[in-house]
Amino acid sequence: MATIDITETSFESTLNNNDIVLIDFWAGWCAPCRTFAPTYSAASDKHPDLAFTKVDVEAEQTLAAKAGISSIPTLMVFREKLLVFSQPGVLDASALEQLITQVRALNMQEIHDRDAVRTSDSGN
Repeated sequence: MATIDITETSFESTLNNNDIVLIDFWAGWCAPCRTFAPTYSAASDKHPDLAFTKVDVEAEQTLAAKAGISSIPTLMVFREKLLVFSQPGVLDASALEQLITQVRALNMQEIHDRDAVRTSDSGN
């Protein structure tokens, strides 16, 4: 599966319509971003059941700001609409595969339960 460009407009629907969403925040002028692009693209071909998306931080400055992007490339991974990973820098193919394996193995019920407790505690 090819990577998909997302925008502020399509961000939420992308999260709503996919169990696992990887987002590469990048810019054309960024050498590390260009280094990571083939690795990311190859992983998207290897895992067609996952949504591999890209956000051009130059074109989508508001979305990048809302996501708190301060360094690129930054990779974020959402599972069931929850952010489960966020890290700036370039991952090699092995590290990206390991990350995908770990995200697939997450016990999402446990994470949702912890998130619910945290939300109720902050409401007191």
